Amino acid sequence: MDRSSVIKLIKETRTQDAYGVWKATRTSRQVYAKVQSASMYEFFEAGRNGLNPQFKMTMFFGDYDGELIVEYNGETYSVYRKYQTNTDTIELYVERKGGTNGKQTQSNT
Repeated sequence: MDRSSVIKLIKETRTQDAYGVWKATRTSRQVYAKVQSASMYEFFEAGRNGLNPQFKMTMFFGDYDGELIVEYNGETYSVYRKYQTNTDTIELYVERKGGTNGKQTQSNT
């Protein structure tokens, strides 16, 4: 299987500081995956549940550690479904969603 696309898997952990304020820390790592558009069936089935599928990313099962955020070609996606196809591979189904794109908006105040 062709796994020539580089994606970033991003894990977000939350810790509480001495003042009780929760802070999110993101760590990322690069892995190789096969990236395909979501199938028509996936698009319609997920759409019925309010999701907006973009890609199916297939990678070695050992490369995945439960990350729920993926960066691909400078865009950030969230994982909404995982499927282990066999003992060697896992499929991640991702969507674009507000709050995961990592882009800051500036206010004019």
